[in-house]
Amino acid sequence: MRSVLWPFDLSWDEVDPARHPFDHTAAAQEVRSLGPARCVPSPPDVSRVDPAMSTWSHGEGDLWASSMSYALMERYGRWAVGWRWAHDEGDLDGGPVGSWCCPRDSITTPEETLDRVVAALCEWREWLESLAGRFDAYPLDPAGIEDQRILWERAARNLILQVVDRTGCGSGWYGHCAQVLGWFLDRWGFAPDHARDLVDEAVGGRFRSWTSLDNVLVDDIAERLARSLPQSRGPRQAAGPGIDHLARWLAVRETVPWQEASDRGGEGPVTPVRDGAAEDIRVFDHALDPARAGGLLTALERLRADAAHGAPLDFALLQSWQQHVLGTARPPAFRTLPAFAKQGRERYGIAPDTRARLDACLAESAGSTGNGGSAGSAERAGSAEDAGASLRLAARAARAFLDVCFFHPFDDGNARAAFLALVFVLAREGVALDGVSLLRRFTFQADQPRDALTLTNYVDLHLAETRRGAAGPAS
Repeated sequence: MRSVLWPFDLSWDEVDPARHPFDHTAAAQEVRSLGPARCVPSPPDVSRVDPAMSTWSHGEGDLWASSMSYALMERYGRWAVGWRWAHDEGDLDGGPVGSWCCPRDSITTPEETLDRVVAALCEWREWLESLAGRFDAYPLDPAGIEDQRILWERAARNLILQVVDRTGCGSGWYGHCAQVLGWFLDRWGFAPDHARDLVDEAVGGRFRSWTSLDNVLVDDIAERLARSLPQSRGPRQAAGPGIDHLARWLAVRETVPWQEASDRGGEGPVTPVRDGAAEDIRVFDHALDPARAGGLLTALERLRADAAHGAPLDFALLQSWQQHVLGTARPPAFRTLPAFAKQGRERYGIAPDTRARLDACLAESAGSTGNGGSAGSAERAGSAEDAGASLRLAARAARAFLDVCFFHPFDDGNARAAFLALVFVLAREGVALDGVSLLRRFTFQADQPRDALTLTNYVDLHLAETRRGAAGPAS
């Protein structure tokens, strides 16, 4: 699981300046050409310590900043999401960027706000370029580690000190420090996961927020890291072609311990104090493209009408919503070729029965009473629905979301289709959420059972918060 809009798990391949061209001189014009630049929100006219400012900053302000991250990612690549990684306790905590803090302090007038976005983006890029230069200053060979350990140690020490200087050892600074060390090892041939493990072992949890480092600790960590590096047996091997992540998901789907997910959200219909799905679309998607938001809102209205009528969830229903999502003249067809996602890291196969298998999986999203109605409707639901009847609502909604993600039925817009499927499963049982931020900003891996449980817990958390808000303040 990863948040596509957070920089914490960016890989070196994703940020390496050599792979991602960027023109500093054109940045201001490019930023102002993006959708979010046309709708910079206005903060409330209250003091910074007023609770209303905090609510706005974590609500509308954060949604706008997230939409800007998404737009920058679409324009430049995922590396660009680091523009918000501010020093200390800013937007994302412990980063190397000083030109941006958070919506509360950084969103003012539209012109000033966009100037800060440009400055933060360029500052982040300059930091990445400086790191690339430092990495290349130590051209090390994993095959000759035994003769170069002193050089690896020196490089690690210098990189730690560079991050210390850049972040000031503020809140959470050590996360980026470990990331930079991992990037360095990745640059010179170590697999990213292995590099991360080596760094974690060398650091040993000894970095602390708001605590300056002494030379003894820096030297010890650098020495431990250099000594732990194994002799390379050759270049990294790329993953073999032909892996079908849809097949992996279908296997994982049967092994996920869905019943172990949290159960704080309860059962039964609930009307939220605000429409979280519609609000998210009106702010986040509208900032990207008003037409995109309009299509999603129309699809949202349609799916809720379908839910009220107890429609079964299948590809045909998804197709009817997706026509509005994509703004096509006709409902988009089921894909006919293998599909790819996550920058090609996942491949979803295609077979003559792929659509039928998707329909069978989606049918399991119905509860013990089908659409939340009579027991008679459950008797008519059939064996496919029975497979989902024992699962709680949050698990069934999360599973439907992941089914759409990994079947990847459309040529475009599958993440939006998955979100709508989740909203539909909830709506069919009289449930709407007052917030959806945890459901739209993350990606999930097809072969990780833990990711499925995490999404289920996110749905349950939003549901619990919705019920708490709908109940009103405690008496």
